[in-house]
Amino acid sequence: MNVPQIITFLILIITLVLFAWNRWRFDIVAIGALLTAAILGIIPSDEVFSGFAHPAVITVVAVLVLSRGLLNAGVVDVISQQLGKVGNRPTIQALILTGIVAICSGFMNNVGALALMMPVAIWMSRKSGRSPSLLLMPIAFGSLLGGMLTLIGTPPNMIIAAYRSQADSSPFGMFDFLPVGIVVAGIGVIFISIIGWRLIPKPTEQGDKKELFEVSEYISEVRVPEKSKFVGLAIHDLISSITNKEDITVVGLVRDAQKILAPSMYRVLKAGDILLLESDSETLKNLIDSASLELFKGQEEYAKGIVSEDISVIEAVVTPDSFLIGRTISSLSLRDRYGINVIAVARRGKRLTERLSRIRFMAADILLLQGGAKSLPSTLFDLGCLPLAERGLRIGKPRKVLLSIGIFASAMTLTALNILPAHISLTCAAVIMMITGLLLPAEAYKSIDWPVVVLLGAMIPIGQAFETTGGAELIATKLQWITGNVSLALTLIMLMTATMLLSNIINNAAAAILMAPIAVNLANSINASIDPFLMTIAIGASAAFMTPIGHQSNALVMEPGGYKFGDYWRMGLPLSIIVIAVGVPVILYFWLI
Repeated sequence: MNVPQIITFLILIITLVLFAWNRWRFDIVAIGALLTAAILGIIPSDEVFSGFAHPAVITVVAVLVLSRGLLNAGVVDVISQQLGKVGNRPTIQALILTGIVAICSGFMNNVGALALMMPVAIWMSRKSGRSPSLLLMPIAFGSLLGGMLTLIGTPPNMIIAAYRSQADSSPFGMFDFLPVGIVVAGIGVIFISIIGWRLIPKPTEQGDKKELFEVSEYISEVRVPEKSKFVGLAIHDLISSITNKEDITVVGLVRDAQKILAPSMYRVLKAGDILLLESDSETLKNLIDSASLELFKGQEEYAKGIVSEDISVIEAVVTPDSFLIGRTISSLSLRDRYGINVIAVARRGKRLTERLSRIRFMAADILLLQGGAKSLPSTLFDLGCLPLAERGLRIGKPRKVLLSIGIFASAMTLTALNILPAHISLTCAAVIMMITGLLLPAEAYKSIDWPVVVLLGAMIPIGQAFETTGGAELIATKLQWITGNVSLALTLIMLMTATMLLSNIINNAAAAILMAPIAVNLANSINASIDPFLMTIAIGASAAFMTPIGHQSNALVMEPGGYKFGDYWRMGLPLSIIVIAVGVPVILYFWLI
């Protein structure tokens, strides 16, 4: 090995170790690796940031924006309305939900497709009296399987298409992945719905049929008597009268048998008002004593009904990219800035009992939030949270569904007919969605998963350096020596297995960037077509089923499903074996030239 090869290998090894360690975010690690390679002269200075202009990166950005536009248009409402007719059999529920997620994931961001169906899956589970864990892992895996269907299904496919164009061939088209992807995904969905969900460990927590948050357990009712000094003053004055005011939340007010939910803090109190409060017992006692209030136990239905036509209560999961992480409710001023009440927080399947104002949010925390029914969805988006289950799952009226689907379908058609490349047609569709009011420019920017964009932009030049320095050819030569006496099928099996293992510990896009040049060089070394080798990498990179860190979809369902790290391989390992057993023969059938 020469010096550039040694340096490149050291950078890649250290990068992979840091990816797996997960001490720092993967985008920070990728930028560090890129800058290190540039400083050491492995990447020319004028090409250091060329990856950010790569068609694959532009396509990813456009798909993320389009996904948000489809969500705004009410596509999920149309789907959800039909899912209410599925019934209560878990096999049918798993089949329908996983299948829909897989189809959606073929045409939009994996996580976006999963986010569409998570609230529906939890609602259906609770309605059927079963734990959501039986459906959440299946739909997460379904989102990964669906990414195999099309060019835009997942970033690895776009990367693979780009490597094909670099090898003096035309890039893979929009539906070139479909023949292999539909067979692998179809059989995978069938396995998940018939056998796979049965392999998921059942929750050990008591009361699988019980909701995570029982509202009536921690909403207290207090009455404002005539003798109280706060009669005629605002609710704000009442709450401010105690030192630990951050530990109490006013979720409702009952006046003359009329309920006012999430009342303004400046509403004036009257004698006989009943306040619905969320608080720990110590803070509640301090408020009652200092304000001469009375604990009211006359009508428990007040505490249970904290939703209305205008006010909604929803459960949401904190995503890994949320700015809430590491901060507290009191420091964020969520009530004043966003008009929402945080009623409860759950972590690792249990509701936290410590004071809400002292809880520092962590990724995958589940929050029970109360706020305006119309504003909650956009507020969750701003906070970096995904909705899980709305109490009663009220489904709004679809808005501009046909328009959004028409715009998206037009872009797909232009790409499929090779009239425009994907990154241009999809970007045009995203701009048209903003012009037609399907999403605001601010929403478009917020919908972009910037860590993934940075990862791709940083790792693409490193992957190119891996090839130009001869590192990929060196590994391919060693692999050729190892596989010299075995069949092409066995070679592809080994290549797919290695890619799968890598994608289970690092981001799947990074796995594709590292494995694609090896696959190309290996194919060239044995004078074979590069197509089956690249398709093998594409399938393997999307099959991160054995760990929660392999893909963001897996991580997002971990807390809501109550899964442990070791639960994923129980269904993920047999599913991975099925993908290899089905994928390699299908790749050879369609792509062996």
